[in-house]
Amino acid sequence: MNKNIKSNLKEVPETMLWTLHNRATEAMRNDAIIKDDKCIEIYRLIDYDYKKSFGKAEPSHAVRSLLFDKEIKEFLKEYPDGTIVNLGEGLETQRFRIKEKKALWISVDLPDAIAIREQFIEPTERHIHCPLSVLDIKWFDLIPKDKPVFITAQGLFMYFSEEDVRAIVQDMLSAFYSGYLMFDTIPKWISNKTMSKKGWRKTKYYTTPKMPWGINRNKLNTIKKWSSNIVKLKEISFVFPRGAQKWFFKLFLALPILKNYAPTGVKIRFTKP
Repeated sequence: MNKNIKSNLKEVPETMLWTLHNRATEAMRNDAIIKDDKCIEIYRLIDYDYKKSFGKAEPSHAVRSLLFDKEIKEFLKEYPDGTIVNLGEGLETQRFRIKEKKALWISVDLPDAIAIREQFIEPTERHIHCPLSVLDIKWFDLIPKDKPVFITAQGLFMYFSEEDVRAIVQDMLSAFYSGYLMFDTIPKWISNKTMSKKGWRKTKYYTTPKMPWGINRNKLNTIKKWSSNIVKLKEISFVFPRGAQKWFFKLFLALPILKNYAPTGVKIRFTKP
């Protein structure tokens, strides 16, 4: 069975196929860093020319997923019945990689994106889909107030303005008593590339959506000023498993002047006084 969904996707939602392409291709390798049968299943069901649009797959999105998986697993060891909120997750299959039966999972995404997701991933009593913009704080009402929460935003905040990112972060950290917020950032040079007249062309058939919010690593600590409820901000480096990217990023991370211009994961611990 094939599902041609390309016609339903424009701009940001089509990036769900870009990340799916990279994660599934990595998962199908004999030396894969990620095991993700559900991702592979979805990848094969969709009638879409991934290589034409996105070019040769690379492991960046699998690396990112592993970083988020690791931190969520640590959270669930301490709070097995905690709440996981995935913002703008598209066709992310994290809940199939982390099989914690007591946790509550809530996926918040645009209505069109949720409609695509539900062609392949059904919601359940403990896996709730919420078809709202992440910026629409009505989704806060779904979150239990008596348990810690772990909120993720994989590949999301760069598509917002800095003002919107700051506003939603402040709203979340004020609304929930305690927990974690984890997201990834891109440096200014990538943001500038996407915002240029030419844009960031992955191939001649696909140009990425604009990514207004870029922040260099040496400026990440300024995020602490956004809320007095931030207890700790942790920076997490991306480490690639093989090939030129492995050595390229090792060089980036070894030299402070270059390290500032690499994508970075951010994990915030927050609590109300």
